[in-house]
Amino acid sequence: MNEIPFSKYQGTGNDFVLIDQQSERWLTRQDTAPVRQLCDRRFGIGADGLILLQSIAGFDFEMIYFNSDGRESTMCGNGGRCIAAFAKRLGIVEKNCRFLAIDGPHEAIVADHWVELKMTDVASVETGDGYFVLDTGSPHYVVFVEDLSDIDIVQNGQAIRYSDRFRKDGINVNFVEKSPAGIEVATYERGVEDETLSCGTGVVAAALAWFLNQPQPAEKEVDVSTKGGNLKVRFKPDGQGGFSDVWLCGPATAVFEGKISI
Repeated sequence: MNEIPFSKYQGTGNDFVLIDQQSERWLTRQDTAPVRQLCDRRFGIGADGLILLQSIAGFDFEMIYFNSDGRESTMCGNGGRCIAAFAKRLGIVEKNCRFLAIDGPHEAIVADHWVELKMTDVASVETGDGYFVLDTGSPHYVVFVEDLSDIDIVQNGQAIRYSDRFRKDGINVNFVEKSPAGIEVATYERGVEDETLSCGTGVVAAALAWFLNQPQPAEKEVDVSTKGGNLKVRFKPDGQGGFSDVWLCGPATAVFEGKISI
């Protein structure tokens, strides 16, 4: 039985178990059951996901992300912000860092409890009848609604995530309402298979879809409210339906640390 040191972080209520694997490899990509156990909110630490920080040539570190179902998954925006804050706490980086994730290189700027994370470019966005589909490091479905309080996020999210088109690989589903300051977003996450308090790649997807949904879009920075807190997304549209220089900005906070035997 191994006793694994860990840290717990959260970014706007999206919470993660973070493990430093620079000197010792506690877990591998194949350790589905232990990861699932650690993320369990009754029998483990409890989290939306687990992230391994590992050394890799050419970068400050590598980010390996698992959903709470124990499976390695695509990019997690809030997780990326949290691991950048974790790396600063470990003394790996100071203000600026560059790390490798499953979707490629990322840059981050860490200042106190605020982290700005550069996301991957978005080459294209599928626009349908009342919905948008795009990949912001993870695949997302975005639909605009009049009142989020009238929507059963889990029931409606599952209906889309398990539809014939998306059942095999899954998709994250975002419901978006206009707010006085920008937009409000609620997300059903695949892999967690539930609503989360916030989803970083979902917030980015919602902001980009919001820009495309405007008759005469002007704002290139969007304030986004989630149930877990507030984020900002800034970007450069290319005029052809794609986006570059996409940044997800918001708080990333250490919650506690400890050791756990598995």
